[in-house]
Amino acid sequence: MKKHIYSALVACGCIALFGSCDENSWNDNELDGFEVPGVTEVQTVEYTLTDADYASIASNNTNKTMAEDAGVSAALKAVGTKFCFSEQIAARDYVPAFLSSTAFPNFTLDNGSAVKLTYKTSQALPEEISAIEAAKTYIVSNSDYQEVWGSENDYVNAFAPSHTAASELPAVLKAAYPDAADGDYVLVTYNVSATDPVFNAAPDTEVPEFTMSNVISTLAAGDDCTVNGVVSAMCVQGFILTDASGSIFVYRGGSFGSNDYEGLKIGDQIVLSGTVGSRNKSVQIESGATFDVAGSQEVTYPAAEAFTAEKMTEIIARQNDATAIYGTMTGTVKVSGNNINIIVDETIKAQGSPYGATDAQKAMLADGAKVTITGYLINVAGSRYCNMVMTDIKVAGAAASAASLSRAVEVASVSESAVYAFNGTKWLPVTDAVALGHADYQAMGQRYDNLSGDSPEQYLPVFLKQKYPYAAEGDARFVVYLYFSSTTSVRCDQYLYNGSEWILNDGVVTETAQFVKTQGKWMYDPNVTITLPAGKGIEISSLYYQTCVDWVAANIDKPTGAKYVTSYGNNEYYSGTSAYQGNVDLRAASARAQYSAGYEGMSDDEVVAAMKHRFETETLPGALAILHPDADVVPGVDVIYTINFAAYNGSATNTYVIKYKVTGKAKFEFVECDW
Repeated sequence: MKKHIYSALVACGCIALFGSCDENSWNDNELDGFEVPGVTEVQTVEYTLTDADYASIASNNTNKTMAEDAGVSAALKAVGTKFCFSEQIAARDYVPAFLSSTAFPNFTLDNGSAVKLTYKTSQALPEEISAIEAAKTYIVSNSDYQEVWGSENDYVNAFAPSHTAASELPAVLKAAYPDAADGDYVLVTYNVSATDPVFNAAPDTEVPEFTMSNVISTLAAGDDCTVNGVVSAMCVQGFILTDASGSIFVYRGGSFGSNDYEGLKIGDQIVLSGTVGSRNKSVQIESGATFDVAGSQEVTYPAAEAFTAEKMTEIIARQNDATAIYGTMTGTVKVSGNNINIIVDETIKAQGSPYGATDAQKAMLADGAKVTITGYLINVAGSRYCNMVMTDIKVAGAAASAASLSRAVEVASVSESAVYAFNGTKWLPVTDAVALGHADYQAMGQRYDNLSGDSPEQYLPVFLKQKYPYAAEGDARFVVYLYFSSTTSVRCDQYLYNGSEWILNDGVVTETAQFVKTQGKWMYDPNVTITLPAGKGIEISSLYYQTCVDWVAANIDKPTGAKYVTSYGNNEYYSGTSAYQGNVDLRAASARAQYSAGYEGMSDDEVVAAMKHRFETETLPGALAILHPDADVVPGVDVIYTINFAAYNGSATNTYVIKYKVTGKAKFEFVECDW
């Protein structure tokens, strides 16, 4: 296009240089009707915006000034990166400046031209998405399960057939969030067992009394030792062993947690033999230790020492190895990659660091959360990180939730998650929301219980197809999951089933609107003008009239048994439309010849009047609804469809104009016709 314009300018320059006369100079005597008309370019074009076009719209100076005046400059800038319009930046307001610029390929169009523009715009997503993403996260705790089972001893860390999650979770959440407000959401994680536990099984033999040793406080690096103690805390890399004199960390390696903690549980009484090593200003029992379980007991923890910034600085500076110290620290969680630290004081370099945290514990330690963690400080890493094996986590503003590996009757269970909403009276499950559980993340090949990168778009449609094999077209589900990108957050996406695939609802829809050029300016014009030329084989006329014929066949002939449609199937005499002739046939005699029963007792004028009325109010509106399913009302503007068509009365073919007002989605209300 630019090349042609340049050539034209050069040609005009040559005429001016060598001829110095205008295009009508030959007609100096001014003979009427012989002037050469100016070259105009009046067209109706269809155009779809490209990514580059959205960038041009966002950078257009006219648009930038308009957005700045409206206080939506950031929203306009986003159009150039998201490649779609928005509620703040409407196409009807910001497209005209683009059409007037050289960035639009057809910028030379003249007055009277129209552009049917196809573009993308983002619509508001369901409110549930933002509400769920702001939900609290809750992990059903050891004490919750004790409450569910009604015992501090005879319980399991899971729901089971006799105590289902559906029946028990409302009460658990009500106790956890006594001040919940109507519309609050929570993402709750819990364990489920397929079988009920068996409690109070009598031992086959009498259990001998277990006597604690008194040696841990005396241990030093290089010692071989035998310790009679109780398991008082566990993490995924080892456990804390406590005897009458103190506590020490027993290192078991990175596979300890994945190996079901070697069958150990908190409260197990064990006899352990091993070698003491020195690690980061602390002593620990090395991984080669062996042990036998002698029994079990309740664990009683000592008074917790306060790990203030000053106290941790003192621990970091110590010169001698020490055993584990039971204590508590309060601070702000800082997550960096896979590292989780607790900042007690921003001005002090000493920091807390949860050691060997489980996935459930990590889920509670969200970046920026205010927490208090309790457990055993086992060593110092990097001259600043005080590593702790945790026994409890409390998150400020949330219910207390023990996150330790606690003692309970063992049953096989799986971890699941669900979304609950508070209705002002009770907590209820959100039935159209599904939350990923541990097994789901594992099936997706995730190392941790979260998704990252583009994995949601890759895995979630497959997950939904497997979970809902009998989904019907139009079904919708909210999928809730944990997403990691430097920090872990709750994500919620809505997916819609189209009959074969689950499609992400990203809020972006494709629309088509018309813009017209008047007095040198482009303006939004939702009105549509359609011209149906009379004659055989004219594609647009055949399309519209055949759709009219098909509408009569489906809505009049088939349900009533009438015979208005001819045997050829390309014209009908209910309203006279003919796809074969490309017009409306208003011959009363032809209508009677096709279906006399439909016009019995009517005069010719009455037959023609009936056909006209049916064409105006039934047949053509029905065809328009089929051919223009996206036609809809526009706030503040009457949307008018104007159709130019031809009708044959037996002696002449005359052209007419009929108009409709759009009153709803694909709904057309007859306005007028000039026949």
